[in-house]
Amino acid sequence: MNQSKRRLISFWTGIVGTIFMLAFFVIIGRFVYIAQGKKIDNHNLLQLGEKQWSQYKVVDEKRGTIYSSNGRILAEDVPAYTLYAILSPKSDNYVKNKQKTAEKLAPILGMKVSDILQRLNKNVYQVEFGAKGKMLSYKTKQAIDQLKLPGIGYITESKRYYPNQSSAAYTLGFTQMNSEKNQQKGVFGIEQSLDNYLTEKDGSIRYYRSLTGVPIPDEKQKMTKSVPGKNVYLTLNSRIQTVLDQTMSSVQEKYKPENIIGVVADPKTGKLLAMSSYPTFNPNKRDIKQFSNAPIALPYEPGSVMKTFTVASAIDAGVYNGSATYASGDYKTDGGTIHDWRRQGWGTITFDQGFELSSNVGMAVLTDKYLGTDKLSDYLRKFGFMQKTGIDLPGERSSVVNWRWRLDKLEASFGQASAFTAMQIVQAATAVANNGKMMRPYIVDHVVNPETNKTVLQHKPVVTGHPISASAAEQTRALMRKVVTDKNVVNGTSATGLNYDLPGYDVIGKTGTAQISLNGNYLYGKNNYIHSFLGMAPEKDPKLIVYVAVKQPQLKATELGPEPVADIVRPVMTSALQYLQVDKKASTATEKTKLSSVKAADYTGQSMEETANALKAKGIVPIQIGSGTIRNQLPYPGERVYAGSKFILSGDVQKKMPDLSGWSMADIMKLADLEELKLVTKGNGFASDQSIPKGAELKAGRTLTVTLTGEKKNSSEGASHVPATSSASESGTSDNP
Repeated sequence: MNQSKRRLISFWTGIVGTIFMLAFFVIIGRFVYIAQGKKIDNHNLLQLGEKQWSQYKVVDEKRGTIYSSNGRILAEDVPAYTLYAILSPKSDNYVKNKQKTAEKLAPILGMKVSDILQRLNKNVYQVEFGAKGKMLSYKTKQAIDQLKLPGIGYITESKRYYPNQSSAAYTLGFTQMNSEKNQQKGVFGIEQSLDNYLTEKDGSIRYYRSLTGVPIPDEKQKMTKSVPGKNVYLTLNSRIQTVLDQTMSSVQEKYKPENIIGVVADPKTGKLLAMSSYPTFNPNKRDIKQFSNAPIALPYEPGSVMKTFTVASAIDAGVYNGSATYASGDYKTDGGTIHDWRRQGWGTITFDQGFELSSNVGMAVLTDKYLGTDKLSDYLRKFGFMQKTGIDLPGERSSVVNWRWRLDKLEASFGQASAFTAMQIVQAATAVANNGKMMRPYIVDHVVNPETNKTVLQHKPVVTGHPISASAAEQTRALMRKVVTDKNVVNGTSATGLNYDLPGYDVIGKTGTAQISLNGNYLYGKNNYIHSFLGMAPEKDPKLIVYVAVKQPQLKATELGPEPVADIVRPVMTSALQYLQVDKKASTATEKTKLSSVKAADYTGQSMEETANALKAKGIVPIQIGSGTIRNQLPYPGERVYAGSKFILSGDVQKKMPDLSGWSMADIMKLADLEELKLVTKGNGFASDQSIPKGAELKAGRTLTVTLTGEKKNSSEGASHVPATSSASESGTSDNP
């Protein structure tokens, strides 16, 4: 080979070598570039590769559960299912007959066959079914599973469920999905106010896998621990709440009022035992139309229930003389004339009589000539009417007080011209019931961490003031007792509250019938009033407060106004007093002795027959549900049991329905609670008929419908019929300038 040829070969060898070296450095540089996280065509290849190799799973955690004070679930997370269909033939399981699949799914999902087919005909690997295919219940999933359709599957999620449907809906509120975090967020009620406690923290697992999806051995998993939401325990008692809901629903259906408010409270602590308003909504459907919780966010002119606090203020100030007289009928003052609801009045009567008859003129004279409007303003402030109560619920509003004109100030003494909320009235009533000590209403008892079982938030009774003395409270209660018992106040005219008396329970109270103001003018007509009642029992030591207001009920020609309110108050107060074990005989003013009582022991795990015999020996009536070993009981251990009362023992085998004839509402509710029955009641009083016959097998989840009547079978006890008052209802009226 000559010299020139060697030089040519060396030249090209150098060229090729240089090219290879350049290529090598370019490739190495590229890898270094990528390794540093630089983007190629707007893609981070390392992240993209890691994403392809990684498997990421979300560990779905539960939002906190909301319970009643007696342990009933009011709101919880339950499994929910999102339906999908695999369309690709490359999958082992895909939709083979689209027409058949659409026809079978349409009636279950509530969709048109054509709409489902449109989705199934898409050229994609997998499709979902829109809103109709999301958050399906387990029952719906079962119905779809029975069709055995190829290619149909589910994504398991959680959804918020409210077992009692519309019960206490405005108190509980509801949740909505936060699309950013794929998490539920409370937007109303307790769900909103305690969202920080209730919200869970979902966990995750990340690991590397092969192309076939098999986890790579010896690779460490990256785990983020899930944290469940905290559990919330309310002061609401589900048994009392059920009766309140059912009676309000019945009145809503019968009288079709504009709205209803009902509150039951413990005056000793301020705990709310039940609270509802109508119209209501179902948080499972989220069909809410009015975004305000009426008992705390709807100020209105309450009418004559305010006379309770005017009289209490005058007594406390030392200016009330119940035997002093005044001329009823009308009272002229600056700016107008105040009239009694009975325009001609009752002649010259005492202030005590005026309170029983709910005389507007009596309150106006008492305020104008004795107490003074400035002093009344001071007492209204002491009673908490000038500010929010501070209840632990979102959306509370304060009062609307008109205190410019003299006429407005006098009208406030009988519940007109100024507007207050139901919760302000209930808070003020605790002072009258609790010997002058006023308690703040509250509904959240405590919050618990379910992992550690430790209490992370505890609410306790709070004294918000002492607006009146114990003596003034006692005298006011005595006057309120006459409102529901005095059948002959003057010239054959009855007191306004006879509809609310419950024999044996010493019910006290004050009625109210307020006019409705629209654009500064009062409405007229029989159906344009707010009828209300503020009640307590028993008189000497009230154990509960019941306040009910019904706006614009459609009354029959023979009805005067108290009927729809009494249809709620009487059964609620009766069942609540029975549940609280306030004995009828022990509560009467003439009774000097109390029935003997003992604290319930823990009988779980013991013999049914031996325990029943031991209870009989103590004068207690055992109700045996089933046989064998005792699995549950009511009353619970530590609760007080009175001689002659029922003690329900639930066994582990052969559970049979007992004969409920003559049972009280409270005892029926105990049975339903213990055996997890869905209770529906009709009427008031004591059980006379039951849907599950005596001796029938008892199964959890069954619906038990019980008809109640005013008479107790084979007993002289029971709620006797109380005739309607012979006088018309009171209403605040005045001639405005």
